[in-house]
Amino acid sequence: MARSYDVEGMHFGTLGAGRIGQAVLRRLKPFAMPLHYYDPHRLPVALEKELGLTYHDSPGSLVRVCDVVNLQTPLYPATQGFVNDAFLAQFKRGAYLINTARGALCDRDAISRALSSGQLAGYGGDVWFPQPAPGDHPWRTMPHHGMTPHIAGSSLSAQARYAAGTLEILQNFFDGTPIRKEYLIVDGGGLAGIGANSYKLE
Repeated sequence: MARSYDVEGMHFGTLGAGRIGQAVLRRLKPFAMPLHYYDPHRLPVALEKELGLTYHDSPGSLVRVCDVVNLQTPLYPATQGFVNDAFLAQFKRGAYLINTARGALCDRDAISRALSSGQLAGYGGDVWFPQPAPGDHPWRTMPHHGMTPHIAGSSLSAQARYAAGTLEILQNFFDGTPIRKEYLIVDGGGLAGIGANSYKLE
């Protein structure tokens, strides 16, 4: 119990408030945690009020005030390794970092150093880089971590959702009817739907 705390009252922030980031915020609302988010696309004011969200216009602004930081950022060249020594130095000392997005968002060795120094109190996630992780990967032995394999999408329930979504997309395509926006990444050669809110053309 030496490192066990209630989350009630802790400031929680998500870097990335797309479909998954919003789902995380909704699940945490009942826990009496002040909720923060950063996303390049600001959420509607009505949703911010419903969930009691505080918007930050930069990742640095968010991590300076949050006790728990959640990564839900897409991986592309501009975000690869952005959680590095310099960025971790902006965190509240003793904050927790959760990464269930992509392992390569983090500088592998910077995470290990931040845990050893106490800058981070803990790191949890189910994504590794590379994946699968080699036996000597430092995240296997660094202090105060909670790492699991990346298997959440392998549950029978998740597989049933994937199959139903794929069937719906195919039916829409063959019927010539619109595909739901949350299923779209590219449409007509351009970013669309969730893709337009997650990626940018470079």
